[in-house]
Amino acid sequence: MNRFSGEGQGVRQLAGIALFAVVVACLPLVTSSGASLNFVMMALYATLIAQAWNILGGFGGQFSFGHALFFGTGAYIQAIAQLQGGINPWLALPLAVAGSAAVGLFVGGLSFRYGLKGSYFALVTLAFAEVFRIVALSVPFTGGGVGLMVPLRESVANMQFATRAGSLWLVLGFVVTALLVTWWLRNGRFGGYLQAVRDNEDAARAVGVNPFRVKLAAIGISGAFMGAAGAFYVQVFQYIDPAIAYGSVTSVEALVAAIVGGMGTLWGPVLGAVVLHVLADLTRNLFGELPGINMVIYGVVLVAIVIFLPRGIAGIGLSVRQLWAGSGGGRWGGKSDDKEIGEGRRND
Repeated sequence: MNRFSGEGQGVRQLAGIALFAVVVACLPLVTSSGASLNFVMMALYATLIAQAWNILGGFGGQFSFGHALFFGTGAYIQAIAQLQGGINPWLALPLAVAGSAAVGLFVGGLSFRYGLKGSYFALVTLAFAEVFRIVALSVPFTGGGVGLMVPLRESVANMQFATRAGSLWLVLGFVVTALLVTWWLRNGRFGGYLQAVRDNEDAARAVGVNPFRVKLAAIGISGAFMGAAGAFYVQVFQYIDPAIAYGSVTSVEALVAAIVGGMGTLWGPVLGAVVLHVLADLTRNLFGELPGINMVIYGVVLVAIVIFLPRGIAGIGLSVRQLWAGSGGGRWGGKSDDKEIGEGRRND
């Protein structure tokens, strides 16, 4: 692919992000249905945490099982800053984002300095999330097991909106920012370094890339977006406790949505989040509030995607072509798997 076609593709991706932002932002002007707007808002929230995981897991190849660690940190900083520090929510938001990024840098610094990756890194993030959950249960300023409740004071100045439209626009801003960062990773030099480290860390080091610094920056960015999601959650639901903050549900939702949609892609987390929320709504309608059924559905969908669509929904075209080639239909002068994989990543 030459430089001009690459630049043209980057422009088309930016145009797609702009179109997505305009269409979603106009939805509250088209419908006043609280249920519809709530669905879109929660799908955007799921997109945000999935995109945050995708930055580290999809582009960096560092699978995390404990991304709730960063979500919970942002949520607690947002709540504590208001309740105990008397800080305006808009001013607390950058503190939450920075605090989560700092936790990401701390965990990444310890993990990557000692060469932890793969299942070892995944277990470390899970362990840190559990440690933070236990600490939040034990210290008084988090409210212990009771949690913290942010008082309802509906106004734009307090980041609490009278309708779902305001919350939808807020989380849309976070999502669009995450999409722009992902676009930068796909088209910028740092993103190239990150993907090189993901594909072959030794080869990347041989050409002058510092894997430690690159992975550390990725986990910091990923943690920052999870912190923004945590802050958003607190402002919408006005409550946080250790189980919500550092429990496995958020971590599972983030990684499943990214994997189902397509890791290392621009639109994969968006597609994965929408599909999973549609499934969740259908599950509630069919089975009521049967405990744990959503996790069962997530597990079934994840297994099916891994088996039949290993590149997720965003890579469905490439997966179908490779299945056809594997059955013998595409062996007549077909491209190699490695070349097709590269094209699938570039053409997302």
